[in-house]
Amino acid sequence: MRRRLLMLFLAALVAALVLAGLALWRVVQGGQDAVIQAAMIAGLGLLGLMTALWFLFDRHLARPLESLAGALRTGRVPDLAQARHLADLGPAARDAALARERSDQALAQALQDHAAETLREKASLEAILADFGAGAVMADARGRVVFYNASAARLLPGLALDRALDTLLTSGALRAAQMRLSAGAAATDLTCLTVGGVRLSGRLRVIDDGLLLILRDGVAQRPAPRDTLEALRRHASTLVPMLDALDGPIPPALAQAIRAEGQGLANATRSLSQIMASDAPGTVAALTELAAGLEAADLPPLAFRAEAASLNALLLLLDARLRALGHTPVLSVRPDPDDQMRLVLDWRGSPVPIDLLEGWLTAAPDPGQPDVTGAEILARHGTGIWPEPDGARARLVMPLALAQGVADGSGVTYDFALATRGAASSRLADLTCVVFDTETTGLTDRDRIVQIAGLRLARGRLTGERFETLVNPGCLIPPSSTAIHHITDANVADAPDLTAALTAFRHFCDDSVLIAHNAPFDMGFLRRAEAQTGTRFDNRVLDTVLLSAMVWGQSEVHTLDALTERLGIGIPPEARHTAMGDTIATAQAYLALIPALEAKGITRFEEVVAKARDHRALIADANR
Repeated sequence: MRRRLLMLFLAALVAALVLAGLALWRVVQGGQDAVIQAAMIAGLGLLGLMTALWFLFDRHLARPLESLAGALRTGRVPDLAQARHLADLGPAARDAALARERSDQALAQALQDHAAETLREKASLEAILADFGAGAVMADARGRVVFYNASAARLLPGLALDRALDTLLTSGALRAAQMRLSAGAAATDLTCLTVGGVRLSGRLRVIDDGLLLILRDGVAQRPAPRDTLEALRRHASTLVPMLDALDGPIPPALAQAIRAEGQGLANATRSLSQIMASDAPGTVAALTELAAGLEAADLPPLAFRAEAASLNALLLLLDARLRALGHTPVLSVRPDPDDQMRLVLDWRGSPVPIDLLEGWLTAAPDPGQPDVTGAEILARHGTGIWPEPDGARARLVMPLALAQGVADGSGVTYDFALATRGAASSRLADLTCVVFDTETTGLTDRDRIVQIAGLRLARGRLTGERFETLVNPGCLIPPSSTAIHHITDANVADAPDLTAALTAFRHFCDDSVLIAHNAPFDMGFLRRAEAQTGTRFDNRVLDTVLLSAMVWGQSEVHTLDALTERLGIGIPPEARHTAMGDTIATAQAYLALIPALEAKGITRFEEVVAKARDHRALIADANR
């Protein structure tokens, strides 16, 4: 609008100058010098007057009207101070916005009340599906994921909504199972491999036009170890007649034979225990579950292949024994050289003698399993525990295998409306996106990434899927940067390097549209790292700076703080300038901007790219 009004003023000015020029030409022909001078002065005065009128009009009418339109399109209450020169238009727009806000709140409350029972049933169903043990995945007719639970995410790293199922599992087994279903079977069993080579067993069933796949770890379905059981049977069958023949003193030869068979029996039993320990536990425990009741340092969002109750009980027992000796242990986690993590109970003082620790492990820490000792709990988890000195401090160290997939084990993730979307759509409301942000060592091309966070959006809503990692930049972080994002050299010392972090983030993004605030900055860091990491980011890109300019015009301030303030989005001070905090704010801003863009006729990704050309003076388009 401001551009059209400017063109109108310029046209009027040009017309006035043309008329003045014609008048001057006629006067010149008549040789009237005084009149010429007066006309030139009048022309310059007219030029100054028109320019002043334009600036006043732009400041007091055009800009407030543009801001008023942006506020109405985003459902926000207009600022009357900006609209003070618009007579009754500002108060009327504010009253209309307040009435709309009250209507929206009343409608939302009515829908919430009406849906309360349905929501309770939905929550119950989600809880059942989240915890029923097997992995459950639903795909639509195009083979794209519309539902999965936490067990499925653990079995299939990289699982996400709107991702093709055959990018996670080898397609041969899926095609063969679908062929059996098309022959008339209601459901069929299958054994398949993940793209990482892990064997899974499952059952595939047709539901409407889609598929339901129930998955279990193939190891858990493995038949009993026949060779080990046969060795147990053989040694036992040999020992029984030997023991039956005992009547009086044991001859030396018989004693030697009994010892040999007994040793064989012990070895076979130990082998069977190791096999069973490698298969169990099949459950996943969040680190917060294992740390319950313990004093702990800041714990990352990790999950382990562990049985929470027994292992937490063992840690509580060890904590109590250490406190009885006058120590104050603190639980933390540290990386392990064998791609595991170490649970560490750390305290100031001397180490615990190994024989004392072994004595503690003979107790049964879990009241729910009174016949299972601490040593047996460790054996079930295929791990051990030992003391270590550390200068003036000491610690107990327990390696534990990480669970693959989501760390928080969060329930179920779904959007069944994805199945009704049909072919891939470029409508902004239909896009599958990853909103992301980076924190860096500085603002120049020579600086490096120290943190990345991302959130997935599908069909205009947050799916709950998230990515977050610190990154070891391989250099010192300047204090001036730490003062902004509060990430220190100690924080990133054990973090993955840039190659590992960007590879994982690329897998999380896959073919999604990337969204960032000031996207050229963040995409610049990703793309400059391509040669070093071998990871390319050719995704389509949306920039909330550009989207904000399309709604409010270039005259407004388009920082993340200004945008979220206009949209009524709060950013907690402690979350600002953290990758995840800024990502959440950017995602909320993008969702709020979609209806405003649609109101202006900008509904598709291609239209955003075309419109971006009008704002090149503000910011570059990050699309390649």
